[in-house]
Amino acid sequence: MTSITMKACAVGVAAALFTATAALADTATLKTSSGAHAIAVEVADTPQKREIGLMNRDSLAEDTGMLFDFHEDREVSMWMKNTLIPLDMLFVDKTGTIVRIARNAKPHSLETIPSGKPVRYVLEINGGAAAGYGAKTGDKLEHPLIGRR
Repeated sequence: MTSITMKACAVGVAAALFTATAALADTATLKTSSGAHAIAVEVADTPQKREIGLMNRDSLAEDTGMLFDFHEDREVSMWMKNTLIPLDMLFVDKTGTIVRIARNAKPHSLETIPSGKPVRYVLEINGGAAAGYGAKTGDKLEHPLIGRR
């Protein structure tokens, strides 16, 4: 390999790492009775990003997730179509209060998972992580988007 080729490869790898890091640059904090838990989140704030969500990913790193921003208070329904891993879904109102937790949603399921109440956000994390954090309804999620509007 020539030094020019090696430099081009290094630039390509650096760009890929920067893109991956930027996707998880936001941090949400889940506040539960067991403490404050930092979660690196990818924000899904457009219809296209919300539609794709965590589909077709074969893993999700520990203490990471996806924060769905619906930009308004409304009842929402999620599903697991083309989602390869079990997920916990934390349904969060405009103040950051968790109003419902759907635990260990089944991969590939087309069954809808309703919020049950108006929410503005949904945090998806690894299945079982909500229990590991000690999360329950009434707990708080903090993020720069929450409470801003």
